Amino acid sequence: MVSFLSCATQTHSLKPRAIITSALPYANGEIHLGHVASTYLPADVTTRFLKMNGVEAYYVCASDDFGTPILIQAEKEKKTPQEYVAHWNKRDYDDFTAFDICFDFFYRTSSPENIQFVRYVFEKLKQNGHIYETEIIQFYCKNDQKFLPDRYVVGVCPYCKAVDQYSDLCEKCGRVPEEIENPKCAICGQPPTKEKTTHYFFRLKNFGDQLTKWLEENEHLQKDVKKYVQNWISSGLIDWDITRDITWGVPIPGDESKVFYGWFDNHLAYISTVMKFLGDKGIDGREFWNSADIYHFIGKDIVYHHYLFLPAMRLGINQEYKLPDYIPTRGHLTLQSKKISKSRNWYIGLRDFLSHYPADYLRYYLVSINPYSQDDLNFDWDDFATRINSELIANVGNLVNRALGFTKKTFGTIPEPDDLDEKDKDAEMKIKTLLSEMTPLMEQNHLDRALKKVMEFSIYFNQYFQHKEPWKKGPGTNSCVYLSVNAVHAIALALSPFLPQSAQKIWVQLGMPGKTTDHPWSAISEIAIQPGHVLGEIAPIFVRVEDADIKARKEELGTK
Repeated sequence: MVSFLSCATQTHSLKPRAIITSALPYANGEIHLGHVASTYLPADVTTRFLKMNGVEAYYVCASDDFGTPILIQAEKEKKTPQEYVAHWNKRDYDDFTAFDICFDFFYRTSSPENIQFVRYVFEKLKQNGHIYETEIIQFYCKNDQKFLPDRYVVGVCPYCKAVDQYSDLCEKCGRVPEEIENPKCAICGQPPTKEKTTHYFFRLKNFGDQLTKWLEENEHLQKDVKKYVQNWISSGLIDWDITRDITWGVPIPGDESKVFYGWFDNHLAYISTVMKFLGDKGIDGREFWNSADIYHFIGKDIVYHHYLFLPAMRLGINQEYKLPDYIPTRGHLTLQSKKISKSRNWYIGLRDFLSHYPADYLRYYLVSINPYSQDDLNFDWDDFATRINSELIANVGNLVNRALGFTKKTFGTIPEPDDLDEKDKDAEMKIKTLLSEMTPLMEQNHLDRALKKVMEFSIYFNQYFQHKEPWKKGPGTNSCVYLSVNAVHAIALALSPFLPQSAQKIWVQLGMPGKTTDHPWSAISEIAIQPGHVLGEIAPIFVRVEDADIKARKEELGTK
């Protein structure tokens, strides 16, 4: 993938380098709106912002290829696991690309590079005394004649008593049960028996003090997340079973009959994927990683893994690869106020959505409703239509069309401004301060608030244009046109990380060469379009979302 690098002067709080990752998509089904809302879209917007600030930033990801569900589904479809995950790796990448999620590199956890790296980390942890082997009792289904790891045992969470939870993660409270209560086989529903097997464990409980120190010293981590992670540590960590009795996974060195637990190997793919990508470019990957800002974008359901397991493993290999600087964590997306469920057909596939509406409509809506918190957000079809029509179209689209259309028709080129009156000076100041209003919010990952600043800016200039009444061609008309066109220039650059296609359309209508991404973020507040500049061809940027379309989309829910 092509990198969007620029020569802009970077903001003081940003390092010259950054690596951005998202929670890995499981290679076992299509990407839906719930996947992109909390992780991939915020990561993509942030990466685009960093690149426009001159940061050498790379956004990498990989499909999560291992685990029992994939093995069983591949068998059902009469495919090898390798064939099965290859299909979903390509399908996921294609769907992400259609949504303008621009990875610099998209790889897979089943890559030879990741397998080698996972085994290296295991051996290193073992040498450092953080791995031990012990005999355990594991659930076994006599009906299906197999051991039942992780998601093939469901029951009651011993901590919060939530029912129908997986044995390796309670989605209600976010904790990892030591042993699930009232267990049942997720395949046949029968109570499993218990059989002896030998597994490797990672000494997670030995890292409590180091994890606490890291949490206290990292000022970029969300305070509310840190607080309950610290509570988990203080209540006592448990050692982590990192072995699974299945055939599809990274084989354990010295015992090829077993494989690593998916959460041992998948987050290591953050590192191995970056090493592969940078190595192919002739860059020292480890040096780059350790000198960069590291971002891991996740949903709130995998906080335990990213705040405890992931940093502890890096600490256990003496921080050969630094711990993350940022772990932006967001809540779950519900659909029409109900929990998304693929098994109940209560979801919207990303590909299906994009067959009806432009990617930028969804990007706008999901960013605007998604705060930087663990609060859940809700996709509502009626609200989606209202926001697109009354905010994106009636506000941004209206200003672009009015300001550029009027200028093109009346003047042909940008006129020389008159002496600025107080209203004009205020408008000019709005342009010159937009950068300082947006940048801190972008750096702090308050993307919804930053996008709201653009909308407020657009509202202001719609009112300014209406107040100045340039169509009457009275005194100050030239200044109004001059400043309004420059406001559109600011909007095109400010929207570029959020709505890349729409921002580029505006850019072309402004008559600007190249791409918005060729220009530094700081250019947002420049009065860049000067008298004599020739605009491009003007046409509506957006198309209204019709009530009949929304009605049809609502009727489709649950009928797949």
